[in-house]
Amino acid sequence: MALIQFSPLTLKTFKRFRSVKRGYWSAIIIISLILLSLVAEVFVNSRALMVSYEGEWYFPTYGAIIPGDVFGLDYQYETNYRDLKQKFNDEDSDNWVLLPPVPYNAFETDLTVGNYPPNAPSFETQHYLGTDTVGRDIVARLVYGFRIAIFFSLFLLICNYVVGTAIGCLMGYWGGAFDLLFQRLIEIWSNIPFLYVIMIIASIIVPNFWSLVIVMLMFSWMSMTWYMRTATYKEKEREYVMASRALGAGTARIIFHHIIPNTVSIIITFIPFSVAGGITALTSLDFLGFGLPPPTPSWGELLRQGIDNLQSPWIVSSIVMSMVLVLTMVTFIGEAIREAYDPKKHTIYE
Repeated sequence: MALIQFSPLTLKTFKRFRSVKRGYWSAIIIISLILLSLVAEVFVNSRALMVSYEGEWYFPTYGAIIPGDVFGLDYQYETNYRDLKQKFNDEDSDNWVLLPPVPYNAFETDLTVGNYPPNAPSFETQHYLGTDTVGRDIVARLVYGFRIAIFFSLFLLICNYVVGTAIGCLMGYWGGAFDLLFQRLIEIWSNIPFLYVIMIIASIIVPNFWSLVIVMLMFSWMSMTWYMRTATYKEKEREYVMASRALGAGTARIIFHHIIPNTVSIIITFIPFSVAGGITALTSLDFLGFGLPPPTPSWGELLRQGIDNLQSPWIVSSIVMSMVLVLTMVTFIGEAIREAYDPKKHTIYE
């Protein structure tokens, strides 16, 4: 017996989602990228995955800093594992180092005498997409920038939906003076120039991840409010809501157990486009210099470097292709979800 049983309508919706192949496979790829970004240090990191030295095993990736003198080097700061691997190879000993496929982190600069960054892609140096203008590996900046951007957009999405859905449902359910009051407040608030507010805040404090989420939330919850208000006005007049009210159900129960579950198609349909909006918003702020402070890995900061250094095309091409691929896949997912929840596919007219 299955532990989880889905309704026939849910199974039909999922089947329609799978029928849009580009959306279905885009969803699998995006989810895989998000999961892999959680353990990005295993694939892109200057710390070794494993070190075998004098019969002892070390796992530096998610552990504490290991000074170089632990491995017989002549310094006490953190070990340079690329140099350590070269040293073990030169000694032809039983000691060995296992490095990630991209042995650089997003913050370190790889500078060599007589060679000034940005450096072109090279398999010899393992800078597979080259370096930026200060010698940082572009693959590392892209991977960690993606992790920050996608989780920024997801956190912003959750906050927007919680606030926007709650206020929109109350506006539609209570109506009257409460609805009129919030309509006027939203109209006034939406006319405040968002970019000016960001500029003022950036001049007072150094923006960080959570402060940007809060500022973006202040200006982006209103769009979902209008959709939920309209849907709630429609749903509250249906027979099942009237029956629940007649049976003595309270406002909270009617909204959370009846209205929201029956408007879930609106919420789900807008999720991919909200995620895309969050990624582009953070990228735009970073590009303009009002986003996350340097040296935080950022797609917007990398895009600005690429535009300022068009003589190094690997910078701008890397970030543009990454953004195009991610945003295109998110758009395909939104298209598939819209197709799956299309009311014309599920409605029977009598």
